Formats: sequence, structure tokens, C-alpha cells
Amino acid sequence: MTAAPQLDGWQHVASGKVRELYVPVGTAAGATATELLLVASDRVSAYDFALEPPIPGKGELLTRLSRFWFTQLGDVPNHILAPGTGSTPVPESVATRSMHVMPLQMFPVECVVRGYLVGSGWAEYQQTGSVCGVELPAGLTDGDRLPEPIYTPAYKAPQGEHDENISYERTVELVGSEAAATLRDLSLHVYSSAAAIALERGVVIADTKFEFGRDRSGQIRLGDEVLTSDSSRYWDARSDNRTDSFDKQIVRDWLSAHWDRQGTPPVLPDEIVERTAARYQELIERLGA
Repeated sequence: MTAAPQLDGWQHVASGKVRELYVPVGTAAGATATELLLVASDRVSAYDFALEPPIPGKGELLTRLSRFWFTQLGDVPNHILAPGTGSTPVPESVATRSMHVMPLQMFPVECVVRGYLVGSGWAEYQQTGSVCGVELPAGLTDGDRLPEPIYTPAYKAPQGEHDENISYERTVELVGSEAAATLRDLSLHVYSSAAAIALERGVVIADTKFEFGRDRSGQIRLGDEVLTSDSSRYWDARSDNRTDSFDKQIVRDWLSAHWDRQGTPPVLPDEIVERTAARYQELIERLGA
């Protein structure tokens, strides 16, 4: 993995699979920073592995998507700092692939919303007739639109471990009944709002995941990335071929065909890298982001 860039005024504190986290220089060890800088890399991950090589331009494209959706979803509080409110300038070198944000106390829950039956949901439905404990009508097929979006949370495991699907009742145990209800209701609201906007532009959001946290005043805010091609399944509404997606499904499908998920994943071929980059760019253009 390439070393995180050194940035004037900012101190690197953590690396994720695809992003770098910075706090202002001078932030005391163990102290809560007053502002953060999230810098997206061009790395791509799948099945909890960061893959090689990176996807050219991916960090900038997915940052544009998050910014677009945070703006579109203005009725939901989020973690983006208003221009001029932070005390540490964002370096020009990362301005197009970074988000200047307020710190949040994140909930240990990934708020997954599914509008269509696909992926692990389809596999589970074939076995049980339900998805994550949510009973669904009989007779659905792969890729079908669900009667209504469903909320299927997951426990956000520490880095390096696998997230675990959990029941709504388990989220109540983790965060309390009031917060659990708010996370569920906000997630369904954000998904439904975004899905309607995307569909007007000829794009289907099949499913997605959100993360929320509390700010210093206790308000719950939408954080992290939102509705990017890394956190969502995007399909062409005009195509019946659901594998012709605008997300990293191209990468997942190639890995599934060429790797048994044992040991180090193989290097992605140039053709897969180029196709993925092109689909990311096409999605930006479709949405007008």
C-alpha cells in the first residue's frame, strides 16, 4: 500500500482500505480533533481486501458522488463542514478527493437498505424466504424489486474483521431504542429519496449502506461516504442485464471467477481496471454529479 501523502497543516492518523484520515497538526494524542480531513485514494477493495492495482481517478470520482448526495439530501444533517468554518485549510493537492468534516462519535452499525433482491440477499432468500430475518413474498427472482425497501443492519466489526448481519433488536441492544429507531428511519428516508432522484436520471440504486454518528451536541448526522459506487449497487434502469452495473461489481465478479478467497487476492488485469474506471465516470455523468 502506498504511503499516505504528507499534507501541510495536517497530521495523518489512520489508514483505511481506501481512505486516509488526518487531524490538524498539533492535535494532542488521544484528544478529539475539532475537524477532520478524509482523503480518498484510488485503491479499490473487495471481500475485505485492498486490491492492486488502484483504479485511476477513483478517489476523485467517489468524492464527487458523496458531495453530490450530501447536497441533494440537504434535509438530513451530515458531517460536512460549511466552507470557511474549519480552521485548517484543505491542501490544493487533495482538494478534489477529500472531505473536510466535523468529528462524530460513530455508531457501531452499518445501516444497510435493500430495495432489490440481489447478492447475499438473493442467496439467503433462496434458502429461507427472508433476508436478514425480514420475511419476503414467495416467488421473487434474482434482481427483483422488493415490495418496499427493507432495513437490514450489520454490526460494524473492527478493521480486519468481517461485518456481521444483525437483527433490529440487536441494534437496540447496541445503541438503545431511540437511536436504533432513528437510524432505521433515517436510512429508509435517505434511500427512498436518493432512489427517486437516481431513477429520474435512468439509474437504479439496488441497495446501499450508511453510517451515522453523533456530533458534540448529540445530534445524529449522516457521516462517512454516502451513496458511492463502493457503498452501493447502481444499475442501468434501461438495461435488463443487472451485471452491467456502475459500481465495483465488475471487480467482484472477476475475483469470484479467479480467486477462492484464500490467501492474497490476484492482481486485477488492465481490462478490469479500465472498465471499472469507465463505469464510475459514466455514473457521474448520468447523475450529473
